[in-house]
Amino acid sequence: MTKTKLVMSGLVRPLIEPRLPGWIEPHFFMSKDEALNLAPQAEIGWFDMYDKGDMATVIGAATQMKWLNSIYAGVDGMPLAQLKAQGCVVTNGAGINAITIAEYVVMGMLTVAKNYREVVRAQERREWLLDSPGKVELFGSKALLLGYGAIGKLIEERLKPFGVDVTVVRRSAGPNTLTPDQWRAVLRDFDWVILAVPATPETDNMIGADELAAMKPSATLINIARGSVVDQDALITALQTKQIANAFLDVTTPEPLPADHVLWTLDNAHVTMHLSGRAQDKMFVRSATRFFENLERYRTGAALEPMVNLDLGY
Repeated sequence: MTKTKLVMSGLVRPLIEPRLPGWIEPHFFMSKDEALNLAPQAEIGWFDMYDKGDMATVIGAATQMKWLNSIYAGVDGMPLAQLKAQGCVVTNGAGINAITIAEYVVMGMLTVAKNYREVVRAQERREWLLDSPGKVELFGSKALLLGYGAIGKLIEERLKPFGVDVTVVRRSAGPNTLTPDQWRAVLRDFDWVILAVPATPETDNMIGADELAAMKPSATLINIARGSVVDQDALITALQTKQIANAFLDVTTPEPLPADHVLWTLDNAHVTMHLSGRAQDKMFVRSATRFFENLERYRTGAALEPMVNLDLGY
């Protein structure tokens, strides 16, 4: 019997190899060069790498691949047109890290609301503060949530017990919902603007100078999506001139942010170095569970989940 060739990172080998069925022939790589050498023979590929450019190069070399699996939710930078042309199905990590990212948003809001950065600094100085440096309560505040996928839904779910009034931006109508052509006109109504959208041409620079100018001077922008969805130069100006009060940025352009970048110097910019999805210890276990569920679907010809729309890019 001809076996199906699987090529994947050796980092998840201990979780995957012992459970592989007999019809799979596994190959593992530990470097870009090893991945490039193995990629052309892969029918199933799992080519996640920290360097997205290297990852795209390796995926491009997997010209016989029929299923690409990824732990990442975002597929920006992947050769989607090539994958579509060769009939390759792509499953991503949508929802795998949604819990920890949603928790990061709550942490960011509380950090800003209570100005916890100043509490930490006072502790480092061994200074006993007599008053709270931040006096904002989440209760009764209003949040605009752009992006209502797995992460967005969990953000909304976690904010409701805090008494935050959440308005969602989505294409379909519903309670507390704005459509994509409505939200800009009411930006001044919100204390928090939370970005959880996929990185696509449609969302590129969706928050620019005009949107920042329309926000409340006391508002906070929270970006756990991609750096590309914000005009970063416009944001820096808005923060420097106090056009908005704060930005909580898990993502930036570029990444890593250079040590001499001005964002590091702004006291009202909270840069968290794209750590939101890494602030947990269950990512690989959840990914392995999903992979084996999909592997059985692949064997039987059933639809894989969650499947990326290669035309839309998410």
